Amino acid sequence: MENVLEEFLAVIDKLTGPDGCPWDREQTPESLADYIIEESHELVSAIRSGDLADICEEMGDVAFLLLSVSRLYEKRRAFSFGDALNVGRAKMLRRHPHVFSNTVFSDLNEQLKAWEQIKRVEQADAGRQQGIFAGLPDSLPPLIKAYRIHSKAACVGFTWENDADVEQQVEAEWLEWLDAAANGDESDRMRELGDLLFIIIEMGRRNGIKANEALDLAVRRFLRRFVFMEKKAGERSQDFAALTLEEKEALWNMAKAEEVSAPQA
Repeated sequence: MENVLEEFLAVIDKLTGPDGCPWDREQTPESLADYIIEESHELVSAIRSGDLADICEEMGDVAFLLLSVSRLYEKRRAFSFGDALNVGRAKMLRRHPHVFSNTVFSDLNEQLKAWEQIKRVEQADAGRQQGIFAGLPDSLPPLIKAYRIHSKAACVGFTWENDADVEQQVEAEWLEWLDAAANGDESDRMRELGDLLFIIIEMGRRNGIKANEALDLAVRRFLRRFVFMEKKAGERSQDFAALTLEEKEALWNMAKAEEVSAPQA
């Protein structure tokens, strides 16, 4: 592993050296930030697809960017990749006292509450803004951010008492959405749709489901079925767009039946 890492760093050093790539030499941590986001999304997509070769490749792309950024900070005499690894290792040791010390938690909820408490202590020690949401990145996609907000709020007891209460709130938000859709202006509709999505995300969280992942699977399923529909229409020499809604629904049902006989993720 050490040799592989050294070889990887040697490639980065060559690319950014005097005789390297002009594009790579111009990059900064700030300019590479968006690429990290993009490649991370590609890695997530690969993981959810289950394609091992694709996963391996995308992990390499993310690693390349992380190592490139760390090398740039090293050149600034800020910190090294080893420093970052040591900080991460120490953080995991602190946040898992039930694994690396004699702390015992009664259940997972107690463990998560302790995790948040440890983070707040870390923030205070570092002189950073404190608060349950202080470390929540603004750039998180809304579905993921909403999930994290619900999770963190639950750790300090600010949530519904039971699942039934959440389900009732979903129903209440749905009725408010219907009222806004019928009578409200655009801002009312926007607000009520947001409230409905927000509570649905909490309902999923309480059932061990991440809304972002669930929606991604639904989108993939829809696209897979739609491609099937277009292919079937083409095999019949039909213009898919010109088909009636009933004909399209028949193809949709065929796509669903195909999945039942050959299940996919």
